[in-house]
Amino acid sequence: MNATKIERKPMISLKQLTYALAVEKHLHFKRAAEACSVSQSALSTALNELEKQLGFQIFERDNKKVLVTPIGQQVLEKAQKITLQLDDLIKLADTQRSELSYPMSIGIIPTIAPFLLPIVLPALTEKYPQLELKILEEQSHELIDKVRRGEIDTAILALPYNCDGLLTFEFWQEDFYWITHRDEMKSDCTEVTANELEQSKLMLLQDGHCLKDQALSACNIASNAQHSVGATSLNTLIQLVAGKIGTTLVPEMALEQLTKHNPLLSQARLSEQGPHRSIAFIVRPNYSGVNNIERLMALFKSSLKEHYQNNDE
Repeated sequence: MNATKIERKPMISLKQLTYALAVEKHLHFKRAAEACSVSQSALSTALNELEKQLGFQIFERDNKKVLVTPIGQQVLEKAQKITLQLDDLIKLADTQRSELSYPMSIGIIPTIAPFLLPIVLPALTEKYPQLELKILEEQSHELIDKVRRGEIDTAILALPYNCDGLLTFEFWQEDFYWITHRDEMKSDCTEVTANELEQSKLMLLQDGHCLKDQALSACNIASNAQHSVGATSLNTLIQLVAGKIGTTLVPEMALEQLTKHNPLLSQARLSEQGPHRSIAFIVRPNYSGVNNIERLMALFKSSLKEHYQNNDE
């Protein structure tokens, strides 16, 4: 009796899926290869083999551009889920090791990173010396995309912000402060209402920075209102205020660094109903390291409380 020969199809590899996702992200084979630390020929060969195994094209390419085919988009969506599930499996194994003793990537927006990190990093390195921390500074929409794609473990954002499909863990709340030149501040002024602000002189960050939208919301100012300046950093705004170009709003967390050593500046709390923004970690719903996020939240919160208590003394 002849044995039935079973034909085995070649297995699709995780490497092939990783390469395909890199091409989807960059829409460029050379840049995708560089991101994957392989040669362009190796990446192309792996993807050609993947398409041969599937029996259809994932990408359309010529000398000028790369396009994802409709059926290729379905493949890439499944590939993304597979790689995320594998990442969650690895993270689950990591949670069985000592607390925060493995690599972790955290994205932080520019209006939080330079002010939060000096406060929390000393305590973090002291309590979790084995933690291999990678910090990425990007705007909110970019960090949300990276969290969803599994490119980073978590991100620290300022809320309110649209985080649909992700979990948010708030650990701090704060208000905004109005910063003006000392010559333009009324004596003994410690608080200011939105109605007292001269909108034509109010300078905010450029569109795309969530801090701008949150400041406008706190003041009940229309998002399409025109302002004299749109900067890319709070430091720039502060220098413009010192030069009597206008006024600005900054979060409490940034006050010490931005105004403490500049005698030309005065500040007053924005007295509109707060808190004006909340600071939170965001993660994917299936992220297996939530217990470590909770540990970080507890440490960050205690470090911030201690910092502000010491400043008040």
